[in-house]
Amino acid sequence: MKLCVSQGTFNPIHNAHLRVCEYVMKNFNFDKILLIPAYKPPHKDTGLPEHRLKMTQLAAKDIENLEVSDIEYRRENKSYTYDTIMELYSQYNVSGKINFLIGTDAFKNIESWYKSDELKKLVHFIVFLRETPDEYEKDLKYFEKLRQKGYNYEIMKLSYKDVSSTQIRENIKNGMSIANLVPESVEKYIKENGLYRI
Repeated sequence: MKLCVSQGTFNPIHNAHLRVCEYVMKNFNFDKILLIPAYKPPHKDTGLPEHRLKMTQLAAKDIENLEVSDIEYRRENKSYTYDTIMELYSQYNVSGKINFLIGTDAFKNIESWYKSDELKKLVHFIVFLRETPDEYEKDLKYFEKLRQKGYNYEIMKLSYKDVSSTQIRENIKNGMSIANLVPESVEKYIKENGLYRI
């Protein structure tokens, strides 16, 4: 099985997340893409674990070969990518390496991740733009250094789209619309549960 993983807080999941997944599915011929919401991300306190999982499930429901895994919820401790990837190898008959979707913003900090030296041997990184083209140009030298250190990656040819979960939460807090930023099912869930208003 050709497996690709997209891990994140998804607080909330939005259309740019899904756009990346759909592009990857179309261009990389994966059998499955797993969305993995982090239960307790080590670098930030997000809260709302059950709501984040439910919203991710709603967003993925009607997209072929896109599934949501609660693997980090079943573990219930800090969500380290290395541990999750190791567990996925034991669960799936993976062809080659697991592919790991990551934004340029996170990839810049990859060396600070838990067991990063071991992680780089386990996955092939598929990197997508999470910054302006000018910012990306400045980071290219650093990314090349990562390649020399054994980080196996390729950069996706998908244009930058300036949508973030932070922006969506701010819009809600300020009474602004989030239509066209999140799937309708997610927008409805946020309203019904009064999320992000404070």
